[in-house]
Amino acid sequence: MKTLPGRRTRILAATTATAGLVLLTACTSSDDGGSGSTTAGGVELVKAGQLTTCTHLPYPPFQSEIDGKVQGFDVALIDLVADDLGVKQQILDTPFENFKTGAFLNSGECDLAAAGMTITEERKKNVDFSDPYFDATQAVLVDKGSGVTSLADVKEKNVKLGAQAQTTGEDHVKGEGFDPVSFESSDAVLNGLRTGQVKAVVIDYPVVQGWLKDEANADAFEVAEQLDTGEQYGFTVKKGNTALREAVDKALADAKADGTYKKLYEQWIGPYDESAASPAA
Repeated sequence: MKTLPGRRTRILAATTATAGLVLLTACTSSDDGGSGSTTAGGVELVKAGQLTTCTHLPYPPFQSEIDGKVQGFDVALIDLVADDLGVKQQILDTPFENFKTGAFLNSGECDLAAAGMTITEERKKNVDFSDPYFDATQAVLVDKGSGVTSLADVKEKNVKLGAQAQTTGEDHVKGEGFDPVSFESSDAVLNGLRTGQVKAVVIDYPVVQGWLKDEANADAFEVAEQLDTGEQYGFTVKKGNTALREAVDKALADAKADGTYKKLYEQWIGPYDESAASPAA
């Protein structure tokens, strides 16, 4: 996951990544008295007529700007929630540290947060998570021909290691006794490896998969090891916002049942892994 220096928010247009899929949209009955709007599903929104999502860019394949629009796996799944509520998704690009504290949810700037965020007990103190929607592993990415074949090799050979700031990947390697170079975004992590600032990086494997789709990256780098850290991603809502959390869980369950989740997984992540569709809570 990610963080940027200082406080910044950008309002970005989300593009539906579910074109061609037949979706049933709930009829809405809105009460526009004030800034909120109540849908037919009984979900109060911070702004009338839209589902406002906080994210942090870039984090492909979960969310990134493509052709001027924010797209990705997370975006497509939250589009399903918005469709069920009869509204459109609007995205705010915000610093990642606010996801851990729930600040933008508590201040009423966003309805929910979607940022490829791992469910942890510490984060549960500040926000309510949806059901898990993705099983994640970490990956050790190195230069081809480096001779590094594992995280243990990184330590034994005293290879300079990088990770993304305030992420579970960074937490994991620190717990293994490393003092990694900390980068502020996933793009910065990759650039650090490209420029030789570090010789190995640890970051979520789906991000690495996305990088390696680029021929130049695939020619230059290879996965030394996948680390099964038992991580699962979840979307977050303000603590106590049961109606919205249940709406998110319903949209996820419906998508898994009707094949939509599989289609989106194959579009954004890669070959479908059945276990990813049914992660345990």
